[in-house]
Amino acid sequence: MDGVTDVRRAHERFQGGDPAAGIESRHAFSFGPHYDPDHLRFGAVIACNEERLAPGAGFDEHPHSHTEIVTWVVEGELTHRDSTGHETVVRPGDVQRLSAASGVRHVERNDGPVPLTFLQMWLAPREPGGDPCYEVVRGIADSTPYALPEAGAMLHVRRLTAGERTAIPDAAYVYVHVVRGEILLGEVGLGPGDAARLTDAEGVEAVSETASELLLWEMRRA
Repeated sequence: MDGVTDVRRAHERFQGGDPAAGIESRHAFSFGPHYDPDHLRFGAVIACNEERLAPGAGFDEHPHSHTEIVTWVVEGELTHRDSTGHETVVRPGDVQRLSAASGVRHVERNDGPVPLTFLQMWLAPREPGGDPCYEVVRGIADSTPYALPEAGAMLHVRRLTAGERTAIPDAAYVYVHVVRGEILLGEVGLGPGDAARLTDAEGVEAVSETASELLLWEMRRA
């Protein structure tokens, strides 16, 4: 398929985390102790982690800086607390953004009674520094773009019925992640947890073979 530079299957992600503590992590890019020289960055995206937390599990307070962190809950509820005073519960359909800027600390936990799965995507800002910023968009509607100008990026959420088509943005870089369902991206089949990276995409379509949910990052060149 024209423009596709890489397809990364869910089972090919590097598995990390701390299973004994109820934390399972799957990384699509180099992250922490996992170094993959062929998958350091794509456009502005520098991390795409699928996190699974058992009830009561979580990440204790830890720092971030110079990173735009966008979180999408697949199932369960994520409790977030940070050093700027925000405390929220993020649910499926919500977009959470933490702009770490010059520095912020936060806690992420599953305080609910059922397992939690969430996708966390890190993007590099175009300019470092500034003040931390936090935002939650509740229940973002289908086809409603979420702008992240700090990283020169736009997130598109698509929820498709079986047989429905959607255009992939024409852009320098597009990162496609399948949250649920089965799709055809051009002639390439993708399932839950699979991702594709497109460079200089033009006229590409995705066709949903089942009810599906997609996250599309549209990015311009620096």
